[in-house]
Amino acid sequence: MTATLPPRFDVTADQIDRVVATFYDCVRRHPGLGPVFAAHVTDWPAHEAKIARFWRNAILFERSYDGNPMQVHRAAGNVRPPMFDIWLGLFDSVLRLELPEDTAAAWSALAHRIGRGLRLGLEADLPGAVPRLK
Repeated sequence: MTATLPPRFDVTADQIDRVVATFYDCVRRHPGLGPVFAAHVTDWPAHEAKIARFWRNAILFERSYDGNPMQVHRAAGNVRPPMFDIWLGLFDSVLRLELPEDTAAAWSALAHRIGRGLRLGLEADLPGAVPRLK
């Protein structure tokens, strides 16, 4: 089986930075997500820069991000699978606010695919979950 790269779409590094900054401004004020992030993020500019590198890697195929999102979310200890629905809804609202409709839709589809993978990874760690076969 061959892996397929996500399709390229029309977004700039500046747009990525703006979406990330707007999104995390919303996250910090969100009653459910804000406390979860606040428990882990002490340097917001550094966190936003890292996440912007993640998105530039995923969208623009830059190679400036080398983290492991699944490992980070698992290690946090307070990230729960249902939070991804909230996260994605908030992210979608920022995308619609900041970007042209087609660009927002394309980025949203990618974010939802990534979010599904993270959510499934966390669900597999829950007590009583079906074991992962390797």
